[in-house]
Amino acid sequence: MSELTLTFAEGRQRMALHCGADSLLAETEAVLQVKIVARDAWMELKGTASALEQTKKFFGLLEQARAQGMLIRPDDFRKILQAAAADDLGPWQKLVQEPLVLPLRKMSLVPRTFAQKHYLQTILHSDIVFGVGPAGTGKTYLAMAAAMHALAQGTVRRIILTRPAVEAGEALGFLPGDLREKILPYLIPLYDALYDMMGKDEVNRLIERNIIEVAPLAYMRGRTLSDSFVVLDEAQNATAEQMMMFLTRLGEKGKMVVTGDPTQVDLPRHRLSGLHEALEALDGVHGVELCYFEDTDVVRHVLVERIVKAYARHRRAQGA
Repeated sequence: MSELTLTFAEGRQRMALHCGADSLLAETEAVLQVKIVARDAWMELKGTASALEQTKKFFGLLEQARAQGMLIRPDDFRKILQAAAADDLGPWQKLVQEPLVLPLRKMSLVPRTFAQKHYLQTILHSDIVFGVGPAGTGKTYLAMAAAMHALAQGTVRRIILTRPAVEAGEALGFLPGDLREKILPYLIPLYDALYDMMGKDEVNRLIERNIIEVAPLAYMRGRTLSDSFVVLDEAQNATAEQMMMFLTRLGEKGKMVVTGDPTQVDLPRHRLSGLHEALEALDGVHGVELCYFEDTDVVRHVLVERIVKAYARHRRAQGA
């Protein structure tokens, strides 16, 4: 038996690594075959030399992620723990190897979870990316931040943000104004995110110069979107025909990010969601990357994660 002591700057840093839960330390003891005594800003480990080395790498990786501003969540803790036990930490180490910070006009954006960092890295290096998962995981916000970053870096000349207007039929006819004014309510969430990142005056200036375009999905038909970063939000409400139309608009030096939550489809029951079909048809297609978020990746108010989980349990029970 050997001993090893890990020290941290503060006790709360040590506790952040295991979510303040002693039960996770107990799981670590069982999985990695070590004995752990944790107090204040230190952690004493006892075990074989190989077990201590595995445990040191495990907590070192978690500390590296925490230092980058990422949250350690119980599900991530357990996934990385299993990888450590299998001596397969390589992919996780690669994920946290370098800090990822997107400088924007009004802020610098740092991914808050492992899933967010993987998603953002994938967007930066791929031309078509799907971000799929529940509300509150940052799918759209991160995609729009990546678009702003690409524009600032000069890798694209335009940003196009689009959403399906699921009631773009008779219901819109009762609203006042022309078609653009009728569809504006569907696009407000995109404007809100833009204003948050860049400020209202700057966003309006870029929209007036047609550098940023916020438009309904129907406006994409017949276009070739070159030198553009295009984000399709709420893609679960695009029909199969709209989704194929959209994806085939990609032009030279273009990039697309498609975000959606398959559990929140607002289409009529007889209409197939284009997101569902795309995820099945494009799985494994070279150049198209699919990133999935889980309910544990929710980064809004803590109640949002609980609500998402509760609905998932309820729907599973209803379908049973």
